[in-house]
Amino acid sequence: ENEIYRAISKKWLSCCSVSYFNFIISIAKKNFIIDIEKLNEVEKKMCLMLHYDVWQTAGGFESLEKSILAIGRNEVLNNEIIEVLEILIDKISFLERDIKLPYSQPLKVHSRYTRDQVLAAFDYYSFNKKPFVNTGVVDIKEKNTELLFVTLQKSEKDFSPTTLYEDFAISETIFHWQTQNETRPDRGKGLSYINHKKNGKKLLLFVREKNEDEYGNTMSFVFLGDGNLIDYYGSKPMSIKWELSEPMPPYLWKETAKMAVG
Repeated sequence: ENEIYRAISKKWLSCCSVSYFNFIISIAKKNFIIDIEKLNEVEKKMCLMLHYDVWQTAGGFESLEKSILAIGRNEVLNNEIIEVLEILIDKISFLERDIKLPYSQPLKVHSRYTRDQVLAAFDYYSFNKKPFVNTGVVDIKEKNTELLFVTLQKSEKDFSPTTLYEDFAISETIFHWQTQNETRPDRGKGLSYINHKKNGKKLLLFVREKNEDEYGNTMSFVFLGDGNLIDYYGSKPMSIKWELSEPMPPYLWKETAKMAVG
């Protein structure tokens, strides 16, 4: 029961995704009994997201299928899960958008996800392995993809003075982002950003307003989709302007635009 209530209060109340919530509802109505072999790749990844939502840690069960089955032990809680998620879906006021990537993944542009959900969705986490992450940049070499996690309102309480990067929207489709402090344009990571189109590398932006919401809960990230480099300047750190394939949702555009004017 503790794990389920923690998933509801800490994960699903801050997540915002019709497709993901509908998937959980669909298997909750079957008491979380699934045949993992009959699921497609996207559904399997959503099962992994669900595993980490509830159990937090890697493994702990014989298989992912057994992990999901264990969630459905309490029929009363199953009904509560369905009720809560249906209420949360009714409150979602934006349209999710698909993104074309050279591999399958379950996340939708403009939906909001926790960091753990994102890392499970892109196979950075596996069922038996959950690598520690304490940086805003996660490079997934197997997918030739880099995930950029951005917090707009930074404070020295949550960030050291050397990581108070200048991240803000210039327009609904152009986002200004600063790299980590050691990044320079003539080598390594900086050069990979400059040449990302030529090398087919995907840069995916996940942006949240601040570290915690008004209730003290960790805020989730809005998936803004892929960015294409249109300009850069400076060194250690570099400043990069990303052009988004999809305009950011109005509520986030208003919040991030404030960062540009202080």
